Amino acid sequence: MPHARSARGRGRARGRSGRGRSRAAGLLGLAATLAVGCAREDGGARAPEIPPGGLHQAANPWTARVDAAPLHPDSARMMAALAAAGGFGTGEVRIDFTIALLHAGEGVPRVPFVKRAGYYDPDCDAPADFPLPAGGAAEGQPGYACDAGANDCHVLVADWPRNVLREAFGASLEGGRLVARCAVEWELTRPYPETLRGDQCTSADAAGLPIAPLLFTADEIAAGEIAHAIRFILPNERMQAGVFVRPATHAGAPSGGADLPPYGTRLRLRADYPLDRLPTDGARVLARALQRHGMILADGGNIALTGADDRFTERKWSEVGVDTRALQALAPGDFEVVDTSGPIPLTYDCARASLPPLP
Repeated sequence: MPHARSARGRGRARGRSGRGRSRAAGLLGLAATLAVGCAREDGGARAPEIPPGGLHQAANPWTARVDAAPLHPDSARMMAALAAAGGFGTGEVRIDFTIALLHAGEGVPRVPFVKRAGYYDPDCDAPADFPLPAGGAAEGQPGYACDAGANDCHVLVADWPRNVLREAFGASLEGGRLVARCAVEWELTRPYPETLRGDQCTSADAAGLPIAPLLFTADEIAAGEIAHAIRFILPNERMQAGVFVRPATHAGAPSGGADLPPYGTRLRLRADYPLDRLPTDGARVLARALQRHGMILADGGNIALTGADDRFTERKWSEVGVDTRALQALAPGDFEVVDTSGPIPLTYDCARASLPPLP
């Protein structure tokens, strides 16, 4: 979801760092099956070398544990207001598996990048080109062609030779060029400041956050640990209008009352939630991540949580016991709000951060 004055009132049409052995296992499993952009017939591309930490090489808000973080003083009120408004987008915690996380090694073709009409300046970057691994896909599509007028059309590529995450919104491959409403580059070794890429600035997601580091994968579930916060979304009318909280730097088009959670809200599953109520071991791995690292409100839409498309992972969702309703038993009252920051008025006046060069 984008930013800015032109985006007011637009909602999502779609519904939808710890360390250690389990993290290493997940990365190794990921690297082992990168058919995307790794086959020699795609022009000589080699399997990417993923550095330790992968998408979480630097300390950033989404890598921090929050199980011992202070509780927001209005936590109970916000969760009660969310329940009264209808709860999560479909009335239950459901999971969307349509966003693909792609991986580019040396030799992956790079196509020219072109700004689509209505590009979000100055919030978004202007890359000269964009790596598109062979066999990859835009969100919810069989390939890179996507109807950006009807879909979010995210394209996420970890560019490992450069150690940069590239994320695009409203993107489609057209005439040999990637055309998009926004493209953003995230430096994977950078600990970003509180304002991330810039205060009041959007990204490929409405809250101004990266998407890929907040996706969870079937490989992580199989490895037994998700050691980062998870992306979640709510309908616009169930988010507090006119404000956001950190770690967000922006909000899309929230239109709800003053008691509702704002963009950037970080929820954690209550420590006393009985995990044995959940149907599978995979669902319990996911729930433990929600207890330890929580979930961050990043966009507007109907399906609460976002897992990565398993076409591009070693393990499949069916193998690890996680489907779209794996956490449907969870209700707003099972969560509490972490105290992250006071409300920041939403102005849509993006001021890009001045970031020093990395060593």
